[in-house]
Amino acid sequence: MANVYAVIMAGGVGARFWPKSRERSPKQLLEILGAQTMIQQTFVRINRLVPADNVFVVTNANQVEEIQRQLSGIPNQNVLIEPVGRNTAPCVGLAATWIHRADPGGIMIVLPSDHMIRDEDEFLRVLRTAISVAESGNVLVTIGINPTHPETGYGYIQYSDERDQFNEFHSAGVFRVKTFAEKPNLETAEKFLQSGDFLWNSGMFVWKAQSIIREIGEYLPELSEQLGAIRDAIGTTEYFETLRTAYGMMRSISIDYGVMEKSAYVYVVNGHFGWSDVGSWDEVVRLTAPDEKGNVHRGKVITKDSSYNYIDAGNRLVATIGVEDLIVVSTDDTVLICKKGRSQDVKDLVDYIRRKQMNEYL
Repeated sequence: MANVYAVIMAGGVGARFWPKSRERSPKQLLEILGAQTMIQQTFVRINRLVPADNVFVVTNANQVEEIQRQLSGIPNQNVLIEPVGRNTAPCVGLAATWIHRADPGGIMIVLPSDHMIRDEDEFLRVLRTAISVAESGNVLVTIGINPTHPETGYGYIQYSDERDQFNEFHSAGVFRVKTFAEKPNLETAEKFLQSGDFLWNSGMFVWKAQSIIREIGEYLPELSEQLGAIRDAIGTTEYFETLRTAYGMMRSISIDYGVMEKSAYVYVVNGHFGWSDVGSWDEVVRLTAPDEKGNVHRGKVITKDSSYNYIDAGNRLVATIGVEDLIVVSTDDTVLICKKGRSQDVKDLVDYIRRKQMNEYL
């Protein structure tokens, strides 16, 4: 059996979780849900399947020190630094390059660093199935989530029920992918749900390192050439300069758009394991049990005639009177007050702060 590696993508800034999430302490490094940070939860989950020496993290220079502190079990050399963020295709390609150079037959599990999974046993079963499919052929496997409602914040995967050479895995929820769909409007999401052959796109993947390198070469030849230069420089004194030069030339493109939507060798495993990408404060509200008045409190909070609020007081005392359906998040230098249902717009607020060059708040 091939060796299995895990790649945790941890370069994002989590703008929708401002003001808690900042460039040096983004969402994945925070205790958003539970007593561990999001990236610690991700590592602990996958460490049940993949040894720590085979876990890689791709991040940026701002986060390296904190990631190494939080994930002290991972070898420092397994934390790969991107000079600049270029979306997920270069991120995946960089990790695949390192893994393939060390182990040409290695299989990669690619995971975001900031998702929540309730049923970890079922999650690992799905991953084992995906590994078996990836090992059986030179295919790309993605993890789809059975939709529970017409969600407009997720991409979708449409699958085919036709049998093929992976028929033996059909009973385990493995299907050939027909197409990928971008985040839909509500009417389209409702149609997806009614059709019965669409899954949410979780952004999790399993494949042989050589398979994704082959497909990048087919559909993103410029990126393939740049990754080849990086590969040749690994282990030399020229590595970091070569890395900077290559990333300076790379275009920003997602692995979904750059490869997955174009490849003819894509399969999906249907997952039922209580998944959420925890994409906004509203999603945190949905995932957190409220008190008898519908409030969720973190820190020192006093409320009077207030209901259905989410209040994270940080290091302050936060008091409310006669308010409802609010999200209040306090830090040492900022306070966010947001109507429930509007937290996706926090990213627009962060973009405004950036345009105004108020960088001390980023």
